[in-house]
Amino acid sequence: MTKIKFGTDGWRAIIAKDFTEDNVARVSVAVAVWLNQKYKNPTAVIGYDFRFGGKMFAQTVAKVLAKYEIKVLISDCQVSTPAVSLAVVKQFAQIGVMITASHNPPDYNGYKLKGEYGGPLLEDSTKEIETIIPEEHGLILDSLKFEDFIKTGFIKEVDLEELYIKHVYNNFDIEALRKSKFNFAFDAMYGAGQNVMRKLFPDIALLHCENNPSFNGVPPEPLHKNLLELSNFIADSGNIDCGLAVDGDADRIALYDNNGNYINSHLIILILIYYLTEYKKLKGKVVTGFSSSVKIEKLCKKYNIPVQRVHIGFKDICKVMLHDDVLVGGEESGGITCKGHIPERDGIWMGLTIWQFMNETNKNISQIINEVYNITGTFFYSRNDLRIEEKFKKTLIQACKNNSFKQFGELKVQRVETLDGYK
Repeated sequence: MTKIKFGTDGWRAIIAKDFTEDNVARVSVAVAVWLNQKYKNPTAVIGYDFRFGGKMFAQTVAKVLAKYEIKVLISDCQVSTPAVSLAVVKQFAQIGVMITASHNPPDYNGYKLKGEYGGPLLEDSTKEIETIIPEEHGLILDSLKFEDFIKTGFIKEVDLEELYIKHVYNNFDIEALRKSKFNFAFDAMYGAGQNVMRKLFPDIALLHCENNPSFNGVPPEPLHKNLLELSNFIADSGNIDCGLAVDGDADRIALYDNNGNYINSHLIILILIYYLTEYKKLKGKVVTGFSSSVKIEKLCKKYNIPVQRVHIGFKDICKVMLHDDVLVGGEESGGITCKGHIPERDGIWMGLTIWQFMNETNKNISQIINEVYNITGTFFYSRNDLRIEEKFKKTLIQACKNNSFKQFGELKVQRVETLDGYK
């Protein structure tokens, strides 16, 4: 039987190999047992995105939870992960389940868990669930009829998308953005952000807003190499002021300026901090991952804002947000949130915040970036992921432990940071 382990953001596996209906049922049995141990009469919110089998797997989760007499609110269409997290809070549920593999290739699907506060279920809880996943789910899945549970009231189909859209309208001046002098573009990467943005902004340039579970062969991760069509479209059009892209489940963000230049996640975090402090006069600490740019400290120093570095993985940012006053929480991968929103990554929400920044100040994104650079100085960011053989990895790690690296080219090592790996 497949050993199921939760990573930094849930369980992911290849569809029909390890991500099967039986294994989804096994995880769901553990979730159900855990819920019934922790809560009296618990409620669960379930969503799914555009990946292969999403609706089927989501209904499997719903049926298993309902079998354990847990009330289930399941989305009636494909939705984003932030929409599920928001619904957990709005519907006073105790857990959220999102069937998605986020930015992974199309042959993957996954199982994300959300806490009652509207953010990633924390590690202590996921470990508890992981330890009670049974080797066999012990159910006859074919005998569990979705329609029967609807009739008994244990399962209810709800419009999570409309709930999210209503929340957006309550927090942004969408009409002002529609009438803005700035022209916007959006790339859904064939993911779950497409329906929301189509309804919010029917007249802007919309790319890859169709149902295509293969993602046209491009992993739905908002990196520049995967967004060349958006970049070229903006550069060729000559009239797009800012492009927004989100990943497969719409919780990660990328931006482009009016020339089609990629705006990386580090800079997006800086822009959000700058907007909320300089223009909105808000306070609170900034929480960011170990791998984010040190320019964050430089910007926050100007506004006397504390910065807290945490381990890589948004759940560690979320954990701080549950008990501290946090202005911006963000990680290198493009998962970012800010004050006034749930403790959850949300690519659309962050994109709208920056579009609103542009519209309120009448400044294009390049002008805003230059204002940030006037404080932090410019910087260059490029990421290359290397796969290193295990024997060399051990040697490399030992060299890091021994502080063997004193200089790289002409650059001398000033300090070594070891919060989560070596930097």
